[in-house]
Amino acid sequence: MAAILFTLARERSLRRQRVFRDRTNPLDVFSDRELICRYRFPRRTIVDFIEQVDRRLSRPTNRSHPLPVSSMVLATLRVLSKGDFQSEAADIHGISQPSFSRMFMGVVDALNASLDNIIFPMGQEEILRTKEEFLRVANFPNVVGAIDGTLIPIIGMTGDDEHVFVCRKGFHAINMQGIVTADLRFTNIVCKYGGATHDAYILANSSIPEIMDQLPGGGWLLGDSGYPLRSWLMTPFLTPQAGQQEKYNASHIKTRNCVERAFGVLKSRFRCLHKTGGALAYTPSKCVRIIECCCRLHNRAIEDRIPAPATGQVPIFSDNDTFNAETIVNANAVNTRNIIVRRF
Repeated sequence: MAAILFTLARERSLRRQRVFRDRTNPLDVFSDRELICRYRFPRRTIVDFIEQVDRRLSRPTNRSHPLPVSSMVLATLRVLSKGDFQSEAADIHGISQPSFSRMFMGVVDALNASLDNIIFPMGQEEILRTKEEFLRVANFPNVVGAIDGTLIPIIGMTGDDEHVFVCRKGFHAINMQGIVTADLRFTNIVCKYGGATHDAYILANSSIPEIMDQLPGGGWLLGDSGYPLRSWLMTPFLTPQAGQQEKYNASHIKTRNCVERAFGVLKSRFRCLHKTGGALAYTPSKCVRIIECCCRLHNRAIEDRIPAPATGQVPIFSDNDTFNAETIVNANAVNTRNIIVRRF
């Protein structure tokens, strides 16, 4: 009996003491410029995020050192912005890696629920304003959005569904469809399909055809040659004739370029979405939620006029390279495009 008591006492004496990590709040240390460099947002916006998600993330605890919501939000923004490993972001913010792993997706989901800012223009005033902004770009009329897809790299996976995620460029990815306005805001995203899925298929199986058919006052989306020509979706001429068709193509390309730029800014701002930041090392279902969160944060940055990181040109992986949509000729769509051509 004495031996047992001695052993228990010795184990208690050797038990590792709790480690209270240094959690210096970066909001109290860094300037707005330094915060934007590290977290992509200034102090006022980060504080707003913390206040918005506090109710969703706060948990009752009897422990003396609960994990602050501010640390959770900052660490999550760090991973999204820099593409850091979880352990690196956890160390910087005084969080253990297991704790960070448990809370990361919770913060992502809380931000998604709080930032309701991916909304397709449906009101007449909003639609008119969107059309005027596009018209100023290259004199292309009646445009309500530019559409394209981009490939978001993810860590290679195995299993029966692996082929769905291997894109034509040979890496595992999520193919995200995005529609943007002239100021690079996302108004609609679809990011539930693997990299092997073509953009035309994603569009056909999204809510966009129904939305465009019911759009007050009508309007057009601009897409590249990977999309089918529709009465509400204008594509370029593959072999334009000299004169008006060439001018139409030039205006179309210049106006549609905003979606390519939006993808570039998105991936520059959130390196976790670009190969230079590694690849999303999560299950596809979690990757979808992370991509959505980055798009919502991107829109907030546009609204607050926060400058994008000056990191140079970011290559954009698209699934439409050298691919032309094979579709039945839509007579109404051809006629609509010919009417537009006469403007040039």
